[in-house]
Amino acid sequence: MSDNLQDTVHDYITAPDKVKKMYRKVLVVVSISQIFGGAGLAAGITVGALLAQKMLGTDAFAGVPAALFTLGSAGAALIVGRLSQRYGRRTGLATGFIVGGVGSVGVVLAAVLNSVILLFASLLVYGAGTATNLQARYAGTDLANQQQRATAISITMVMTTFGAVAGPNLVDIMGEVALFIGIPPLAGPFILSAAAYILAGLVLFIMLRPDPLDIAKRISTYNQENAQHIDNDLIDNNLNKRGLTVGATVMVLTQLVMVAIMTMTPVHMERHGHGLTDVGIVIGFHIGAMYLPSLVTGILVDKIGRTAMSIASGITLLMAGLLAALAPSNSVILLIIALSLLGLGWNFGLISGTAQIVDSTMPSTRAKTQGTLDVFIALAGASGGALSGVVLANTSFTTLSIGGGLLSLVLIPVVIWSRRS
Repeated sequence: MSDNLQDTVHDYITAPDKVKKMYRKVLVVVSISQIFGGAGLAAGITVGALLAQKMLGTDAFAGVPAALFTLGSAGAALIVGRLSQRYGRRTGLATGFIVGGVGSVGVVLAAVLNSVILLFASLLVYGAGTATNLQARYAGTDLANQQQRATAISITMVMTTFGAVAGPNLVDIMGEVALFIGIPPLAGPFILSAAAYILAGLVLFIMLRPDPLDIAKRISTYNQENAQHIDNDLIDNNLNKRGLTVGATVMVLTQLVMVAIMTMTPVHMERHGHGLTDVGIVIGFHIGAMYLPSLVTGILVDKIGRTAMSIASGITLLMAGLLAALAPSNSVILLIIALSLLGLGWNFGLISGTAQIVDSTMPSTRAKTQGTLDVFIALAGASGGALSGVVLANTSFTTLSIGGGLLSLVLIPVVIWSRRS
């Protein structure tokens, strides 16, 4: 911790108004970085599967890019979480975003050289940006009280919308830019991704001072040292374990279902004659639904509870899967609605699950625990991305969508078990 922070940390501990001011500043800085991060995230979602399909010449491995960058995000989540725990959110998040930008550059080079090996390796590195974009939502909660946590998560996520929606709709433009400079058009969005991720990292590294997690840890230590008659450690520990279990389960299942259906939607659309513009519109609406409702979702999670919104997530994902399965292949409108519901269900699950994780961790171990749990979320996404291509190649998009929708119903007994316990 810097000398300046050492000199002023006592002021944060003893002055709640200063903590509130710092909390608002952190939300602004993280929100700015998330605008860039959202744009970087959108590239891999929109054209990753199509790029692999073109280079490999088969649909069977079209889910591999999503599997690789989500698998890469699993390792990155662990590293970013530990870096954040040891050196602060600023260092951990900035490093993750910049590494993701390097991965995006690698994807562009792979497309130019037509190297599948370099493509796969670069997608793994690109996953660092995906993991960091997700972990940044925790930074806003470090100085929030329990009634503000879901709302804090939602504010940072809704800011991601601006970049995440713009990204897919710039696919054609970036493709033209790519052609102009002599590289394959499908690599164009990854040029945008590289610039966006690196800018997100620089914003955090330059502006996130003092570090919110460091302040939160010191406030927690001060409060524990000055607290009296604390005899509920065992009860709190049991509640924390249950909260971590339920929160992680909700986030893992929603990620698995969302990635599986989302990843194969561009391939399904291309099979039925839709161009990149249609794909970009559908994925743009999907990503918008993933993030734009966040502000309302956060308020609902804080007001009506984590459990109710987790159940709502399962029901919404089921509706999305059924509609995607039943929608005529030539109907862009119905696919937009289905993918919007898919994004909304994911939004409900991620915010309610994340709030439970934050509720169940202490600042002294929070970032490390959050990073570890995000590994399982990333692995769920990797599994969904890899298996979705196999399912599509051997059955149909209808089977994939219905299966994903039914799987989401597992959320309901999990959260009911939590309430009964």
